[in-house]
Amino acid sequence: MAVRPARIAILGAGNRGGDVYAPAAAGAPGLVRVVALADQREERRRLVGERNGVEGGRRYEHWRALLADVAAGALELDAVVVATPDAEHVEPTEAALALGLDVLLEKPIAPDLAGVRRIALAAERSRGRVTVAHVLRHAPVFERLAAGLRDGALGRLVGIDHVEHIGHWHFAHSYVRGAWRREADASPMLLAKACHDLDLLRWWVGEPCERVTSSAAPRHFRSEEAPAGAPERCTDGCPVEASCPYGAPRIYLGRYGGRAVWPNLVVTPEPTEASVLEALRNGPYGRCVYRCDNDVVDHQVVALEFVGGVRASLTVTAFSAEMTRTVRVWGTHGEAAAHFGRGVLEWHDFRTGERRLEDCGASGEAHDAADQALARDWFERVAGVHGDDPGATDLAASLESHVIAFAAERARREARWIDPRV
Repeated sequence: MAVRPARIAILGAGNRGGDVYAPAAAGAPGLVRVVALADQREERRRLVGERNGVEGGRRYEHWRALLADVAAGALELDAVVVATPDAEHVEPTEAALALGLDVLLEKPIAPDLAGVRRIALAAERSRGRVTVAHVLRHAPVFERLAAGLRDGALGRLVGIDHVEHIGHWHFAHSYVRGAWRREADASPMLLAKACHDLDLLRWWVGEPCERVTSSAAPRHFRSEEAPAGAPERCTDGCPVEASCPYGAPRIYLGRYGGRAVWPNLVVTPEPTEASVLEALRNGPYGRCVYRCDNDVVDHQVVALEFVGGVRASLTVTAFSAEMTRTVRVWGTHGEAAAHFGRGVLEWHDFRTGERRLEDCGASGEAHDAADQALARDWFERVAGVHGDDPGATDLAASLESHVIAFAAERARREARWIDPRV
């Protein structure tokens, strides 16, 4: 069936909006076309606009002006990507839904429960549909695990142990020096980083969570942990530069060599060795990790009990060598293990003694592959390929992961079990 390419706008042209979804749209010209974008940074408007053929008059400084043109009939749109900072998700999503536009909403839905409820109410009143960017449901290894559990490959599900290995350098980039370092400016670390993982647990179990508790605290990235003589910035002659695993030059130049890839693209708009070094000398990503203003936790453990008796644990840690996720699943008749980064799924059948390895693909580029799969799925939906099918990560399917995250944070602060359904 021939479809007209859907006209979309990118609200927030940062890493997710400008470096993930906009290029994905450029790779699907028969389905969608980026016709407008909004970002308060002039350089990002220029770069993302030029890369995607967005004319100068359609590069807006603020999403309000862009949506005002839609309301006035001066700009025709079918859908928007909301990839603004976490604390700025609610208003643009509400405004887009009020215009009847479909929305791809970067996770988390909102940084607090009140914001999540506002978006849910706006979606109820709109003909537009909200898809939450829970991209991990589109990762082949996790899709295969979900299918096996539905088919009874392990018998009756008993428990899950899920670990998110953030990666020590990634945590330093995003949660110590970066935009998610303070709860007041973004959201709790569990919500910002692991609402994906809570969504996966809920998906695999297939039942509501009825009790949750959690334990965590900021542990390592504090001033009292700083090595003797450590300066404010890594480029100011740090005495432990050669051995510090969190040194900024070591991460951005040693690991990536000034190349134009994430996370260098977050550090400076057009990365080279010279521009990255200059940004480290003067910008937030060159600060000593022990001299920042961060307050989010760096190692968190969550325990969950689901209706029907399945018990699960989620560990989210900064202190890992790999940037990946690993899962162990136990059933009455078998056991399974999944490694996200390697794309490998291992099954053990107690009944036959069989041990089977599945290569699910996307090894080494697992997150990128999941990003592309979710983007393609959404592009097809806004182009009308799938009719009224809301998709795997529509708003209704994604709400519970956020409710669980907020309950887990309450439980952590109050040191008790909480029923997230209440």
